[in-house]
Amino acid sequence: MIRLHKKIAVLAIAAAALGVVGTQPATATFKPRWTGTWATALTAPSAGNTANSLAGFNNQSLRMIVRTSVAGEKMRIRLSNEFGAQAIRVGHASVGIPSAPGSPELVPGSLRGLTFNGGDAGVTIFKGAEVISDPLDLAVPALSELAVTIFLPEATGQTSWHWQARQTSYVYAGDRAGDPSGAGPTNTFNSFYFLAGVDVASRTAHGTVVVLGDSISDGFGSPLNANQRWTDALATRIVNTYPHLGDPGVLNLALSGNFATHDAAAAINFAAAGLSGMARLDDDVYGQTGVRTVIVELGVNDIHFVNTAPDRVIAGLRQLAAQLKERGIRALVCTIGPFEGYTTWTPEKEATRTTVNAYLRAGTEFDYLIDMDAILRDPAQPTKLKPEFDSGDHIHPNAAGSEALANAIPLWQL
Repeated sequence: MIRLHKKIAVLAIAAAALGVVGTQPATATFKPRWTGTWATALTAPSAGNTANSLAGFNNQSLRMIVRTSVAGEKMRIRLSNEFGAQAIRVGHASVGIPSAPGSPELVPGSLRGLTFNGGDAGVTIFKGAEVISDPLDLAVPALSELAVTIFLPEATGQTSWHWQARQTSYVYAGDRAGDPSGAGPTNTFNSFYFLAGVDVASRTAHGTVVVLGDSISDGFGSPLNANQRWTDALATRIVNTYPHLGDPGVLNLALSGNFATHDAAAAINFAAAGLSGMARLDDDVYGQTGVRTVIVELGVNDIHFVNTAPDRVIAGLRQLAAQLKERGIRALVCTIGPFEGYTTWTPEKEATRTTVNAYLRAGTEFDYLIDMDAILRDPAQPTKLKPEFDSGDHIHPNAAGSEALANAIPLWQL
């Protein structure tokens, strides 16, 4: 049934692109469209300078490894200084293919320089702004890793970063953007800096699915450099399901520690967990390339961190649905998974979780319900994760749980 619905959607897209419907001539051909293949949510730095996020970088290069979702025949990157205190200068940037998963060593001959503003090797990113590189004629495979290197010749000051990347980033002295060797890093961090997204121009991909979530989607607790988040499993499933025409990119805009209705700086004194999901719509959803569907996976932190009342959580989720649909974006939502056994669990918080989930199951604001609670809970103890899905902390699913969650989503709903 899933494949049938997908084929129907694909045939409609193909008909429009080929001029079978409307007024386009029958000789029209597919044209490349920009689609997001990878993205991450950036935040203000940690006040405690976690992973050098507050001090920043000076005369250093950062090599960051990202995993694509859909393929394309051209690519570009997006860099952000949204949370910076000053303009920053990128002196040189490049992209290459890692020689092994997570490796800073690049495949010989794969390194390509990136340019900006019609051919400039470097670019200034003003305070609070974002820049897009020039398109690069580089075929980017689906479900593959890219190494993006940026050289920062001057002191950046505080960074715009992603705290829990679950991916090793490598720091080098001086300009290493033109060097395929990954040897000699001066430091490594499990975070992303300044890199907001990678887009591809594709004749087959169509739009993107954005996941607006918390640590469960961010992959907290999953192995480093393994790409075992449930969003990775979803991207793999989409690409490996025939046919490919109309496949969306999958963009993980989750933040560990993120709330639906609270800013993390105020709620837990940690700005790196981001603004509330409600406050993130403009940048982390509407600012993505080609967004067509959003999956909302938020609410557990409102409950377990600060014991938020169910009415507030429900009101926040309802507003997310209303605002997404006002923009013409399809809105899906996840129920809140079980977490008895986690250090903050109480019967009162369990009652709140149950109340919010009852609203989500009965509600009509969202276009589709992904019942994460039903997928992950132990039937014998429904307030707890299934033992085979538990990463060990009793709140975050392991790789098997993440795959089960991804497999439960009907692709035609995307």
